[in-house]
This record gives sequence, C-alpha cells and structure tokens, in this order.
Amino acid sequence: MAEKVDPITLDIIENALKNARFEMDGVVVRIALSPVIREQHDEFPMICNDRGQMVVGQFGSYIPAIVEQFKGDINEGDIFVWNDPYACKGSISHNNDWCVMMPIFQEGILVGFSSIFGHMVDTGGTVPGSMPANARTIWEEGLRVPPVRIYDKGVLNKGVLDIMLNNTRTPDMNRADLMALIAGCRTAATRVRELCDRFGRETYMTACDMLLDRTREAMKVLIEKYIPVEPVEFTDYVDDDGLGNGPFKMKLSIYKRADGVAVFDWTGTDDQAEGPINFHIHEGLCKLFFGVYMIMAFDPSVLFNEGFYDLFEVVLPEGSLLNPRFPAALSNRLNTHTRFFDCQAGALGQRAPHLSMAAGYGTSPHFIFTGHDKDNKYFQLMELLFGGVPGRPRGDGLDGHAWWPLFSATPIEYIENYYPVLVEGYRPVKDSGGAGLHRGGAGIEKIYRLLEPGKVSIHDDREVVPPWGINGGLYGGTSSKWLVRAGSTERERIPSKIDNLPVGPGDTIHFITAGSGGWGDPLDRPAEFVARDIAYDLVSPEKAESDYGVIVDANGKVDRAATDKLRASKRAERGEPEPFNFGYFPQAAE
Repeated sequence: MAEKVDPITLDIIENALKNARFEMDGVVVRIALSPVIREQHDEFPMICNDRGQMVVGQFGSYIPAIVEQFKGDINEGDIFVWNDPYACKGSISHNNDWCVMMPIFQEGILVGFSSIFGHMVDTGGTVPGSMPANARTIWEEGLRVPPVRIYDKGVLNKGVLDIMLNNTRTPDMNRADLMALIAGCRTAATRVRELCDRFGRETYMTACDMLLDRTREAMKVLIEKYIPVEPVEFTDYVDDDGLGNGPFKMKLSIYKRADGVAVFDWTGTDDQAEGPINFHIHEGLCKLFFGVYMIMAFDPSVLFNEGFYDLFEVVLPEGSLLNPRFPAALSNRLNTHTRFFDCQAGALGQRAPHLSMAAGYGTSPHFIFTGHDKDNKYFQLMELLFGGVPGRPRGDGLDGHAWWPLFSATPIEYIENYYPVLVEGYRPVKDSGGAGLHRGGAGIEKIYRLLEPGKVSIHDDREVVPPWGINGGLYGGTSSKWLVRAGSTERERIPSKIDNLPVGPGDTIHFITAGSGGWGDPLDRPAEFVARDIAYDLVSPEKAESDYGVIVDANGKVDRAATDKLRASKRAERGEPEPFNFGYFPQAAE
C-alpha cells in the first residue's frame, strides 16, 4: 500500500469518484422505465473501498454485512441483489427497494464495491404499489428476496430474475429498472478500474483511505464544536400508523462522551407500531444520517463518506419504532424516517440554533392510481409528492420541494401522456409556510382528474402534528386529502393513509401536502418581503397582519407607519419569542 498520496492526485481521484457517482445516476435514469426512478430519481448509488466503506455516495454501511453472508465467496463478475430488510440488517428498509451490489476487481484483486438501490413500482403483496396502509406484518408487503447472486461470475441467474418478476404487477418496469441499477454499478466499476490503471492500484486504495481519514478529522471538529457534554433532548411525533393508533413519539438525546464520541440515543421512542410505519434502520445507516445532517448544517465542504463512523455511538432500543422485531410491517416507514431528521434538527438546534433549521413536511407523500383502461390494459401510476422544506439560517424554505437529494417532480406531461389522468392544478398552498424571519416553505396542492375507473391509495403524514418553527419562527400548515366525485362540488375528506379507494371517471383528488416551520422572529422579516409573499399568493393579508405584523394597502404596498406601530405592540405583548413553536404537541402521549 502506498504510504501517502500527494494532494493533487488525491483531489483528482476524489473528483473522479464524485463524477463516477453522478454518472451512475445518469446511466440509471436513462435505462429505467418507471416514473419513480426515471423521472423522480428514487435511486441511491455509492462507491466503496475494498472493505465496503462508502467513499462517495448517499447511503452506506451495509456492504460488510452482505459480504459476511457469503464467507469470502465473492468473485469477479458476481452481482448481488436483495430487497428483504430483515435479511440484510436494514441496509434497505422496505421491500420496494431493490438493492444491487457489485464487487470491483482490477487485475484479479478486489479494490472496492459499487452499489445502488432503487424503489420499484410494485413488488407484489396485498395492494398495488406494495405499501399497504393496513399491513400488520411484512408478509403482506410483497416478495422478500435475501441477498443472492443475480449474476454468478458474469452469467445471469435467470431463475432468480424470473422469480422476482413473477411476483410483481409491473414486470416490464421492474426488469428495466433492475437492469438500470446493474448498469449503474458496472459504470462505476469501469471508472474505478480506470483510476487504478492510471494511478496504480496501491495509490488508488490509499487515496480512498485518505479521503475517509480526512472526513473523520473534519467530523471530530464538528463534534467538538456542536455536540454538548450535557445531553440535549427533543421529541416529535408521527401522526398514526394507518390502523388508528398514534400519535407515536420519537425521542432523541444527543451528548458527547469524555473520549469525544458523539452519542445519539433513541431511548424513550415508542414501541413498534402495529401498522407499517416501523423503520428497521441499520446502525451504520443511522450514523450516516446523523453525519450527513451535521455536514450539511455545519460544514457542507466536508466530503460525505463513512470515515467518521467510529466517532458515533447509536442507541436503538429493540422493539421500538426504530428497531422493530420481525415480522413487523415496514412498507410506510418513510413517515418515521423523515421525522428522524426533524428530531435531529430539534436536538442539534438547541446547541447551535443559528445553524439549525425548522421542521419540514416530514414524510414522503405517495399517490397511487391503478386500474384498466378502455383497452383493458393495466396501468399503475405511482408518484412521490413533495411539501415545504423548512426555513433555515441562510434563507426561506423551499416551496413544494423534495427532502431527498436530486429528487424531482414527475413532469405533468409524462403523467398525462402515459396514464388516464389530467393534472388540473399544481400550486403552493397559501399560508402553509410557517412565519419567520425566514419563511417556511409552502406545501403544494396537486389536483388529479381521473379519466378511468380504478382505485387510489394514499400515504402521507403531518396531518395532525404540524411542522414546528425554530428561533421564534411559527409552525407550518398540515396536510389534507379530498375527493370530489364527478358531477358534484362537495369535497369528501380522505384519510392520510388509505388503500384501494374506488374512484370513477371524472372524479378529482385534491392532494395537499404539509408546509414547514419558519426560522427566526417573523416580526424581524423585512416588510417588503412579506408584501412580495402576498403578491405571490404565498401569504394572505390576514396572516401578514397576524403573524408578521405587516399591513399592506389595497395596492399591496406596505403601510409603514401602521406596520411599525403594530409590530411594536406585538413585541411588547409577546415578549421574547419561544425557541420552538409546535402549534400542537400531544402531551397526553407522554
């Protein structure tokens, strides 16, 4: 192994790996057929060293556990696939995520791994989309595949592929998407071999170790600066589990040990749910989530990899919402997953409120429409919707934006071209962004007019417990869903978690996602910004007056004298703003 790599070579290898990681994305979305991967980019690649540690990517931590199962029987040309969360120690967290792993060899020597997982439109189970809102066990959520070889020394294992495709309602899409993931892994392998050929294998592998070490040193600084010795705690809630149970408490405690290790303790989190909101999270993946938040919040220049894992300790109580016992249902775990991030922000924000952010829309809203068209051809539309990304230190939150890196909305033209649906509206929801010096991002309302009979399934959250504000910012708007039958103007409320709702031609679904919390004192927000928000239909004049203390005239211009007087009155009446504004906090659940 080379003793040291010079800084220029190290930078070249680092950026080449970053580019290869994005090239993986590009290959996947060009080959995939499903809108979930092709249009919304619900796939997560990484490139690892020979020990399975992620050097670049978005998710990591799971390669060693998979390699261990094969006891060193890892060969050139092998490609592995799996989707069972319990069989891979939570490396992926529900059956819809199919994960592919490829060992990378250069001149017969193992130099690393490439891996991607992507969300499949359907993997069987009791309902189209394979995410039943009322599941009580994972047996109801579709086919479970343990880690197996899909390619054995370069030869396709057709039996495995046939079994996987025989257990889905969308075999053509799943086949294309799986092959896209495999092609992405092969692309990364090619680029890694090129780096080994160019700089030498020992230099490449040493560079990978140096990149991990550099991230570790940077994380030590962040821990020292932002993680307190005395524990800080934060609690947030998931609304319900789809079976009428809830709210479910998630409690996080963060502190620093004497040896400098940061501890993230979920003791006090509620027991696992009867319904499918349980999040079977891998301990390493949990560390990764904390690490990426600290990097993004406190120093985005740090390369995101697994080098810092030994600096973190994670406590995940067995049998809890974050460490459920088999065979707990997992399909709608994103309601819990995203609340995970809100708890991080709330806990870390107590030590560095000037660098933290408020709560966001806190889930991953799904809309699924299935049926048969006039030619008796089966269709299955699945779309991820977005909501308000929270107010933050550097500015306003984003309206109708994704939590997940690189995700994008499905183009309306795509939906209307391939499915019997018209999208009649797509706009931010007025007053759903929490007031603040930096306004919370607004949720969105998307209106679907359905052109064929079929069934609709919906999965969402933040309908009961709103996204909280921070540093004086106010809480944001909650979500709601509505059905308007053809020929009627009456709106029927739909639960946030429901499967197989019968619909007919001409019916419309109004899907309203949650907004997000505001950051900072709304009375400090420049009045002209508030007037601009009114002009953009993001804030009503009534909310401008009640939450921001801003009064505008009939022409939308700020009345300076009236505004100054009102703001002075509100400050005197209110006093110092609260560090957190929850809007509603289910104390009875404590």
